[in-house]
Amino acid sequence: MAGKKILIVEDNEQNMELFRDLLTSKGYVIVEATDGETAIDKVYKERPDLILMDIQLPKFDGAEITRRLREDSSIDTTIIIAITAHAMKGDKETFLKSGFNDYVSKPINISSLLQTIENHLHGSVSRKS
Repeated sequence: MAGKKILIVEDNEQNMELFRDLLTSKGYVIVEATDGETAIDKVYKERPDLILMDIQLPKFDGAEITRRLREDSSIDTTIIIAITAHAMKGDKETFLKSGFNDYVSKPINISSLLQTIENHLHGSVSRKS
């Protein structure tokens, strides 16, 4: 969905570059943050349509950022997708219960990631958990 704004919250430069290149090639507008504090600031300034949220970040982890965002009714319906290496049984359910709209595990499957983003931005899945 061209023109939609996606905030990528990722502290690994290689992963950031992968997400940036992939999503800009699909026509998305990209905003970047490399730590939790910057991510919160960018959400309020940029008002992204969707957030790709790494879980392990400096300053605040992705779960804490998501908790804080979900407490604010002006942005609590922003789509937040957890991006994490946590791929144990039950992790997805834990992330969904903690306020994420969806979950994608690392290493990233590009077609699965794109499909997940498109499903959320096209409204075929619920915006709020």
